[in-house]
Amino acid sequence: MNQTSTQYLPNLPAFSRIVYGAWRLNDAPTTTKQVLDKIHACIDQGITTFDHADIYGNYSCEAVFGQAMMMDKRLKKISQHISKCDIMLKSDVYPKRRVKHYDTSAIHLKASVEASLKKLNIDALDMLLIHRPDPFMNHLETGATLDDLIKTGKIRSAGVSNFKPWDFSLLQGAMKNPLATNQIEISLLKQDAFSNGDLALLQQLGRVPMAWSPLAGGALFGDSEPARRLQPALSRIAAQYGVHSDAVAIAWLLAHPANIAPIYGTNNLTRIKRISDAYKVSIDRETWFEFMELASGKEVA
Repeated sequence: MNQTSTQYLPNLPAFSRIVYGAWRLNDAPTTTKQVLDKIHACIDQGITTFDHADIYGNYSCEAVFGQAMMMDKRLKKISQHISKCDIMLKSDVYPKRRVKHYDTSAIHLKASVEASLKKLNIDALDMLLIHRPDPFMNHLETGATLDDLIKTGKIRSAGVSNFKPWDFSLLQGAMKNPLATNQIEISLLKQDAFSNGDLALLQQLGRVPMAWSPLAGGALFGDSEPARRLQPALSRIAAQYGVHSDAVAIAWLLAHPANIAPIYGTNNLTRIKRISDAYKVSIDRETWFEFMELASGKEVA
């Protein structure tokens, strides 16, 4: 294993350390060939792991991605796929829903997995995540269902997203299989996970954290006070390594000993082609804290 790959659990294939997030894939009209070009751009630089969710693109992104997968049959063998479920959107796709809610019932989890497999044109999900903590969750039912999906080969592993440590522990206590990850928001502008126990639990258990919105949804390059403080330092390190500033922000996450796996979600082909530039950047301890201080506006205590 090296900087460009990571092992979530011993029984899983190696995943690419940086994950491509497909949530914006259908933001604008796009052809199947254009989607395939984006997939190939990832694969060509060793980014073989893709993050999906049933709700992305108002329930459309998985199918758009799956259509592109059908154009290149080899992709099934060289790529890994993560998907998420349990958020029930109010949507024209499901007009009878009265309110947005969560569903971690056995019936919904199994139906969602079957739908994702069909849309993505794959035989099994490498990982299924519960997308949000469900306050109505029967953890015994949900845990047993995830175990059963692993046993039947529909999914190779299970994990969670946006869970607090106590939510993670509750669900894990009802399962035979280990939860592989918690996908949480982490970036220079969203540092809570370093101090609120989210990362500490995963490090204690030896699990790989996944970081969504690692560039703070683009706010890192906006006009907020923290962003303005950070940008000169980001530009300084970027110039040193001959990369763009976004690569430095991703490298800041890669440097952390928790083995954080950032999920990069740009829909711009030019930016996709340079995602792996983050591997070129080395962030030492003092520089890491320099960025932390600039983002927060204060020294560590």
